[in-house]
Amino acid sequence: MPDPTRAGAETPAPLDLDPPLTPAVSLTPAVSLTPAVSLTPAAAAADIARWESLAGDIARTAGRFVGASLNRSAVAVKSSPTDVVTQTDLDTEALIRRMILDATPDAGIIGEEDGHLNPSAPLQWIIDPLDGTVNFSYGVPLFAVSIGVAYAGDLVAGAVIDVLRDELFTGGLGRGARVGGQALAVSSPPGLAGALVTTGFSYSSALRVEQGRTVGALLPRVRDVRCFGSAALQLCWVAAGRVDAYFERDIKPWDWAAGALIASEAGARVELPCPENDGLVAAAGPALFHDLRPMIAT
Repeated sequence: MPDPTRAGAETPAPLDLDPPLTPAVSLTPAVSLTPAVSLTPAAAAADIARWESLAGDIARTAGRFVGASLNRSAVAVKSSPTDVVTQTDLDTEALIRRMILDATPDAGIIGEEDGHLNPSAPLQWIIDPLDGTVNFSYGVPLFAVSIGVAYAGDLVAGAVIDVLRDELFTGGLGRGARVGGQALAVSSPPGLAGALVTTGFSYSSALRVEQGRTVGALLPRVRDVRCFGSAALQLCWVAAGRVDAYFERDIKPWDWAAGALIASEAGARVELPCPENDGLVAAAGPALFHDLRPMIAT
């Protein structure tokens, strides 16, 4: 989009919100996803590339730490019996925070386990030290570290590592998305009936009843529905074309920040939570999104 501060210059467009939502989607009151990135185009490109690379390095280091802790971490309960935290969550977040502050000492950090540091900083890191904690606690080999980056309110970079596969997904605003150096692109299934759709479920038992109804109505209309237990990885798999769509309600910014940016950069149409959509996150190729969206409206 045109940069109003420089005639003839262009800067990468922010993550598209579909449909346009008001008020602006917020990570916190201090960190919204609008307005657009305000850096000059050259600075924006260089900084976004650096932040993407740094997010990837941090995610990989944290992933090694998480992998070494498998089957050796105590489990506790948070908001409900289905919402758990392990010592690995806490220790990994502490490690990630140290690495972030070593590299960007003036940045803010929004973390799942340890709250919000320096909320007024333009540069914000949104971190989930262990996405898929229930899987991790049961020994199910599917969990991730997710590192998102926002500047002046826009998501601009992200990295997600599939810990046990050592598979690193990254993306940068206007730079595309990649895994192992290979560019990612969303799938184009031949309509809803040929779509493999992924989802997840709330920790709230009441909301799970509603989510069950939605999945029950959707299941006869699609190829199949899967729930893998990691929002970050499911968004990355949309980006990679390994699944065709993802949707879920009642998840937090650290769950979706990095994966949403990566999916968007791979060509997905992405919708993020706000009051008008009852907290929905959804991602799919544009044509499939058009067909799927009415079926997941409630």
